Amino acid sequence: MTPPTPARRASAPEHFEDRLARGAMLAPAGANVVMQLSRRAVGRAVAESPSSSGSLMRHPLRRTRTTLTYIWVALWGDEDERIEMRRGVDAQHRRVRSAPDHEVAYDAFDASLQLWVAACMYVGSIQGYEMLYGPLDDADADRLYARCSRLATTLQVPLSSWPADREAFDAYWTEALTELEVDEVTRRYLADFVALRFLPGAVATLMRPLHRLLVGGFLEPAFRDLLALTWTPRDQRRFEVLRRVIRRGDRLSPGALARFPWNLVRYDARRRLARGRPLV
Repeated sequence: MTPPTPARRASAPEHFEDRLARGAMLAPAGANVVMQLSRRAVGRAVAESPSSSGSLMRHPLRRTRTTLTYIWVALWGDEDERIEMRRGVDAQHRRVRSAPDHEVAYDAFDASLQLWVAACMYVGSIQGYEMLYGPLDDADADRLYARCSRLATTLQVPLSSWPADREAFDAYWTEALTELEVDEVTRRYLADFVALRFLPGAVATLMRPLHRLLVGGFLEPAFRDLLALTWTPRDQRRFEVLRRVIRRGDRLSPGALARFPWNLVRYDARRRLARGRPLV
C-alpha cells in the first residue's frame, strides 16, 4: 500500500540554502533589534556604546553594513572568514563595558548576553522563513537551527552553551522572556529607532508607518508591552496584508534582486578580506 503523501516535504539542502539567502528574510530585522535590546544590559550597552563608528544613530549605513556582514559571515562564511569577523567584533566589544559604579552592569564579552542576541536572531530567521514559505517541517527546522548556532559561536558563545536542540531552545526562550526589562534610557533609544530618527527627516517621515507596522507585527506582545507600543486588530490586519505583499514580491523578483542585499554583502566582505581591510 502506498503511504500517503505528506502535506509538506522538506526542501532539498541546496534549495533550503537558496531560501535563506533571500533579501525578504530581513523583513523582521527591525523587530529583532527591539527584541535584542529588551534585555536591560544589552539595551544599555548599545545605547551607551562609546564606539561612535558602530553607532546606528550616528552612522546608520556603516552600522547596517557591519551587521549584515556579520550575519552573512556567521551563516555562510568559511572558518577563516568567521575568525576574521570575530577578531573585528572583539575589537569593538572591548570598549563596551560599564564602569564599576554604573547603575547597570554590562560587558559586551558576556557570553550570556551574546547568547540572547543570537537567540533573537534565530527567532527572526524563523519569522522571515515562515513568512515566505509557511511553517517549517522538522527537517528544515533542524537545518535552520543548526545553521543559526553559528550566530552565537561566531561571537564568544561556546557551542556547548547553545541549546542542544529545538526543544531545549524553546525552554531557554520561555525562561528568557521572563527576564525582559527596558529602562528609560533604552526605551528612548528604541522609540527613536522605531521612528527612524537616525535617517534624514523626509526619508524617516515617508518610511515610518511601514517600519512601525513591521516592527509591531513581528514582535510578541511581551515586547510590545515593554515599549507601550499599541497594537490594534486593524494593525494586525494591515500587517497580514503586508506579509502577503512581501511574499508575493519575493516570488516575482528575478534572482539577483531577490537575493539583494546578501549578494552585495558577500561581494563587499570578500573584497575587503582580499584587500586586507577590516570587516568591522
